[in-house]
Amino acid sequence: MLRILTFLYQWLIAMPILLVLTLLTAIITLIGCRLGKGNVWGYYPAHIWSRLFCIFSLVRIEVRGRENIDKNTSYVFVANHQGAYDIFLIYGYLNHNFKWMMKKSLRHIPFVGSACAAAGHIFVDNSTPSGVKETLQQAEATLQGGMSLVVFPEGARTWTGAMRPFKRGAFQLAVEFSLPVVPLTIDGAFAVMPRTTYNFKPGKIILTIHPPIYPDKNQGHDLDRLMKESYQVIESALPLKG
Repeated sequence: MLRILTFLYQWLIAMPILLVLTLLTAIITLIGCRLGKGNVWGYYPAHIWSRLFCIFSLVRIEVRGRENIDKNTSYVFVANHQGAYDIFLIYGYLNHNFKWMMKKSLRHIPFVGSACAAAGHIFVDNSTPSGVKETLQQAEATLQGGMSLVVFPEGARTWTGAMRPFKRGAFQLAVEFSLPVVPLTIDGAFAVMPRTTYNFKPGKIILTIHPPIYPDKNQGHDLDRLMKESYQVIESALPLKG
């Protein structure tokens, strides 16, 4: 009975409200960014939207380690990717202004893609050398004055709940620009809404913000070590599978 009630609530009440909120957020972001102050309008409407998304989805959030980051410092945040609610979790509860690094294909989502472009999020283009160069230039211009970047180095949501191998892109940016990397552990989003369904399940998601990994003052980051350490740190806050 509870499962049926949750299903009816999701599709008859929550989803219509959230669809309207998504459209409003995209429109407000588009208009606000066109008028100026893109770092404000490109973040706060989506920040509020994400919190409302979790509230209407009956998802409780716990954040650990927020004291590990400074709002005036630029970071490369790297997180495991358990499900769709990872987006709402980070946007709504990280409490640090940032830009996403996202697949170029997401730019074609109606309203949302245009809003992301207006907000200055970075669309990755690895198809040509010129595309890669343009991506790096946009990232360099973005990562200043406390503005940060959030990346899912697995590249896509997990199918099983287990972490996938990391790709190098986010870490190469950290190496290139000598930025601290902050590992983020997401625990619970897979149970709320895995990749295999469009139905959410009320529950709790924990976001753990780990201490930054700073580059060596003389030699900078070692790419392989940075990737390995970030993976191990993120994995350390996940429940042991036995």
